[in-house]
Amino acid sequence: MYSALPPLPPLKDEAPGVAVVLIQCCEWLRCCGAGEPRPRTVWLGHPEKRDQRYPRNVINNQKYNFFTFLPGVLFNQFKYFFNLYFLLLACSQFVPEMRLGALYTYWVPLGFVLAVTIIREAVEEIRCYLRDKEVNSQVYSRLTARGTVKVKSCSIQVGDLIIVEKNQRVPADMIFLRTSEKNGSCFLRTDQLDGETDWKLRLPVACTQRLPTAADLLQIRSYVYAEEPNIDIHNFVGTFTREDSDPPISESLSIENALWAGTVIASGTVVGVVLYTGRELRSVMNTSNPRSKIGLFDLEVNCLTKILFGALVVVSLVMVALQHFAGRWYLQIIRFLLLFSNIIPISLRVNLDMGKIVYSWVIRRDSKIPGTVVRSSTIPEQLGRISYLLTDKTGTLTQNEMVFKRLHLGTVAYGLDSMDEVQSHIFSIYTQQPQDPPAQKGPALTTKVRRTMSSRVHEAVKAIALCHNVTPVYESNGVTDQAEAEKQYEDSCRVYQASSPDEVALVQWTESVGLTLVGRDQSSMQLRTPGDQILNFTILQIFPFTYESKRMGIIVRDESTGEITFYMKGADVVMAGIVQYNDWLEEECGNMAREGLRVLVVAKKSLAEEQYQDFEARYVQAKLSVHDRSLKVATVIESLEMEMELLCLTGVEDQLQADVRPTLETLRNAGIKVWMLTGDKLETATCTAKNAHLVTRNQDIHIFRLVTNRGEAHLELNAFRRKHDCALVISGDSLEVCLKYYEYEFMELACQCPAVVCCRCAPTQKAQIVRLLQERTGKLTCAVGDGGNDVSMIQESDCGVGVEGKAVFSSVFYFASVPLYQGFLIIGYSTIYTMFPVFSLVLDKDVKSEVAMLYPELYKDLLKGRPLSYKTFLIWVLISIYQGSTIMYGALLLFESEFVHIVAISFTSLILTELLMVALTIQTWHWLMTVAELLSLACYIASLVFLHEFIDVYFIATLSFLWKVSVITLVSCLPLYVLKYLRRRFSPPSYSKLTS
Repeated sequence: MYSALPPLPPLKDEAPGVAVVLIQCCEWLRCCGAGEPRPRTVWLGHPEKRDQRYPRNVINNQKYNFFTFLPGVLFNQFKYFFNLYFLLLACSQFVPEMRLGALYTYWVPLGFVLAVTIIREAVEEIRCYLRDKEVNSQVYSRLTARGTVKVKSCSIQVGDLIIVEKNQRVPADMIFLRTSEKNGSCFLRTDQLDGETDWKLRLPVACTQRLPTAADLLQIRSYVYAEEPNIDIHNFVGTFTREDSDPPISESLSIENALWAGTVIASGTVVGVVLYTGRELRSVMNTSNPRSKIGLFDLEVNCLTKILFGALVVVSLVMVALQHFAGRWYLQIIRFLLLFSNIIPISLRVNLDMGKIVYSWVIRRDSKIPGTVVRSSTIPEQLGRISYLLTDKTGTLTQNEMVFKRLHLGTVAYGLDSMDEVQSHIFSIYTQQPQDPPAQKGPALTTKVRRTMSSRVHEAVKAIALCHNVTPVYESNGVTDQAEAEKQYEDSCRVYQASSPDEVALVQWTESVGLTLVGRDQSSMQLRTPGDQILNFTILQIFPFTYESKRMGIIVRDESTGEITFYMKGADVVMAGIVQYNDWLEEECGNMAREGLRVLVVAKKSLAEEQYQDFEARYVQAKLSVHDRSLKVATVIESLEMEMELLCLTGVEDQLQADVRPTLETLRNAGIKVWMLTGDKLETATCTAKNAHLVTRNQDIHIFRLVTNRGEAHLELNAFRRKHDCALVISGDSLEVCLKYYEYEFMELACQCPAVVCCRCAPTQKAQIVRLLQERTGKLTCAVGDGGNDVSMIQESDCGVGVEGKAVFSSVFYFASVPLYQGFLIIGYSTIYTMFPVFSLVLDKDVKSEVAMLYPELYKDLLKGRPLSYKTFLIWVLISIYQGSTIMYGALLLFESEFVHIVAISFTSLILTELLMVALTIQTWHWLMTVAELLSLACYIASLVFLHEFIDVYFIATLSFLWKVSVITLVSCLPLYVLKYLRRRFSPPSYSKLTS
């Protein structure tokens, strides 16, 4: 049992003097054009009438500009000790007293590493610049007093009237004024803003839509009062006012009238007035600044480099101390540091970069993930040490295609295998059938029962066919004219568009059972019956779905009867208190939810004409409110939501991507926790988590209720603490409150959960969650997403959808600070003599990929980081000391008479030892590894012809030299081979049992 959170501490009051100073500072900032964003009044077509300065409409996703590129890249490289060490080492060679060899031996490797980095960053920056330039240079039409003029996206200003064509990107945040569509609405594709692939319905301002032409927008005196810029992409509050009418016209504006930048017009041509530009765009405010990433492996190497450097300092001090600090001892310390500098070889930096490039190439060539493109070649090895996987839902886990699965009427339920019964009920209602007089009581009773059931089924299907935001769109098929197709309601040309895929699934299902939605505009709807009769309905009011209400409703009038009906559908948690009493709703909703279905409760209520007129007057008045508009509107709507007749339950299922369930199971077995961050609704996200087995069947789900203040968050967190081994589902709004007041406590609890689902997440919230996971756990995160709203999360994550020492020589030669290997020998050892074998280790495998996928538990060993732990590092340091001592003192013992050839003796032994140690490290041999070993040896032998300055070729050709060097090398390596065998024999690694 976890302990409860501590009591809430009292809030401290600020001193009056401090408040006065803060107010004065804020006023001064506002006068200077800085400070917090403010609401604004935007006059249509008059950008010069502005009450404040607005940013330019320029998109800039680059990390650097022309002047900061080189300093920025160099700073990002040399802010790490590993790279700074080599820079200082190379610079020291310009000082004569510190020079140990030719400058190229230090600057060539360092220059190569820097050149690769600069070129890579330059290519990425150029690509980013070209993408930004393409977006900023897109041409749009602007309405002016002189007519229509062309303008680039970067030149658009607040107040401009912009025309956006079909399939064109919206260049700035705008209010929708007019459309060319006959139904008076348009659809948006918002996948690059919120990650949802379904289309969103948008409505123009009614006053401007009624104008004869778009040019008349410049002839009226009107303005939009808009809220201050913010990151909320799901809500908007504003008003439209026309002053030159009598009386003045005011209309409330909401998200239905907003066109956010980055979305794409999917139908018709629209005209809008620009409200926000540049850095005040919703899409820009939801995008984090790009950052340079460095892998955990690089950070570990950087840390070990500091340790090695510390050891060098200690050894240098010891050397100087043994000389009794004679003479210019401080200069001797520096020379010893430079002399021992090859203990940290720059070839390590080269091998790391080249190894990452190879890993990136292997990922691109993997036949199991065709089409993969590696955008960053600096962090591929991170994929082997992921602890948290954060994934989007729509398009990543699911296909965003809903399928209707169940219709439940309380006493009877219809599944996919019994939909023909529903169809027969609908046909019996709308098809004239001869009725013979009943011959006996039994058949008559059966017929009456069937008619009653048919009536219930018909009412349910009719409600589903009317209560939605779906619009049928007729597209030309090349044969039939579009207008003619729409007139005739041809099925082959009709597609359904809606803001939610589950609504499309419901309407497609009603079509399959006989009641087809064939037409819709802002004020009417048409249904076609099985007998080809057209039923006309007038849309009086529509109440869109919101996260707070968890329901949507519509009021329609049947044109044939004049009856007014209020239909509503929503989540069971809210509909249970709205519908009339029943004894089956809660139980059946639970049963369907356990099957992973998205459950909606459908209800209706008949309204008298007087009852509706009273409601309409109160509703219009509430919509015109500037303050607390949402609360007032909700209060009016709730006055109708009482004692509604329960019609049915519907169950739809989101189609998962292929292999999602086994993939999540594999990740879970590998010790990787999966968090789903989605902008979708809570109910949909919860159902997907169950359906995809992100939450296992034996795990409970704690749905974090909506909290709005510190006290509510405190109580809910205490309730959550009492749960054990349960998945967490939380909304973005509640998450924001918890992180504001109880960041540490919430993250502590969330990290203990086997799975976490965050719904209605804004892009910035996704990035914030990634950042908090990194800070609180210190573990690596991987973000997977498919939409523009996932960019911030992917950028913030660690990866979004791989020592040796020498020169004991100085202690032998009276602790003199002179190098044993000079000139090309130093650079040759770090490059061509040893680089290929070490580099070939990237091809090494401890187990086959098939075995790794079959036993994902093996991944847990990678999370421990044992290959580069401090223990492993210490072992390799001890090995280096042993081998360095063996080579040096072995040469003293066996080559006493030929000690003038110490360079040839020790360097040859060093090369052979290096090659044998690489062979010792290999788990699974690859033919390229053999080639690398032989190639390095051949390079050394061939280069002896050019190294006569350092090595006597005739001396190393003698038989005495060959057997003595072989003995030294054998003593250096054989004990390690014996230890490796004994370890694998008596303490084998976990994977060895699978490979034997």
